[in-house]
Amino acid sequence: MTNTKQFTASPENKSKARKYRGIAIIVWFLAMVGQVVAILKLLHKDQLTWLLVAIGLILALAITGSILWKKANRLDPASEKDKFKFFVQNQLGAILGVLAFLPLVIFIFTNKNMDKKSKGIAGTVAIVALLIAGATGIDLNPASIENYTEEINKQTSTLKTLNHNTDAVFWTKAGHKYHIYKDCQHIKGRESISNGSVKQSWEQKGISELCKTCEKRARK
Repeated sequence: MTNTKQFTASPENKSKARKYRGIAIIVWFLAMVGQVVAILKLLHKDQLTWLLVAIGLILALAITGSILWKKANRLDPASEKDKFKFFVQNQLGAILGVLAFLPLVIFIFTNKNMDKKSKGIAGTVAIVALLIAGATGIDLNPASIENYTEEINKQTSTLKTLNHNTDAVFWTKAGHKYHIYKDCQHIKGRESISNGSVKQSWEQKGISELCKTCEKRARK
């Protein structure tokens, strides 16, 4: 189709995505460092309480990294054309979440310096943390360039039907929906009202939903 609009992340969103990914990598690295420290502490027969605190901190870091990584993928998604890259980029949080705990879990259960009770408590907590970190990192509905492109064209077609065959919408900096009418009650009088196409609202602001009030008004 000659009218098909291909989604392309804006330079601003690409920059934000790089920032989020950079922070996520640093946070995941700290989680791995925390795991190494925890293993080294176990070698010196340190207390169970300390180990449980370390597991909690590692889990918090793993979850934070996954959240930031998912935000980056929403702003600058991968293409489904390269299946391997698409899978790794979207499920990296789950992979690293598991790796942040798996060596520690193995070490706890094979550590001869720990008594049976401590090993049972620490091992159980570590396994639960591993499962939580892995589950948090999984993206069951990953964004992709193809999905965004399909949705943009679908919404553009709907908008043109409602708006006299015109692809023109309005949105605000803090808003989460685009509007057909600049005088819509939800944005009327607001400062910095932007305008453009549906595609631009997706690429520049990440807005992907039409205002229901504007939709009802257009259908009358």
